[in-house]
Amino acid sequence: MIKLVFCLRRLPHLSREAFQHHWRHVHAPLVAERADVLGLRRYVQSHTLDDALVQPLAGPRGSPAPFDGVAELWWDSLEARTGARREEARRASAELLEDERRFIDLAASPIFFTDEFAVVGDPAAEAVRDYLQARGHL
Repeated sequence: MIKLVFCLRRLPHLSREAFQHHWRHVHAPLVAERADVLGLRRYVQSHTLDDALVQPLAGPRGSPAPFDGVAELWWDSLEARTGARREEARRASAELLEDERRFIDLAASPIFFTDEFAVVGDPAAEAVRDYLQARGHL
């Protein structure tokens, strides 16, 4: 599996509520409609909550302002992401980017691919944690 992580910041003129509404109720259905063409296995939106909740954690760390949300998109492989339906996928990606420009400050929103290493929360991760603990690494 390969995962794309997109750390989103809203356009300056949008409230958090307006940003999250568009992302959840306009953009999410657009992604869902294009998932097969894009070869998507999974798409998750993580919407941030009230800043007051994170301040006790962020303040002592000197953390920058939080993102407004994080999008995670999974594919079986890099090849699955590019897919056999390349032209359709390119068109679908362009349509999604057009919508993203309506609510995301793209220049302030990092995007990157990851190779996920789960440590807690699934059987494979538990086995890795047990292995590391047995060898004194955790």
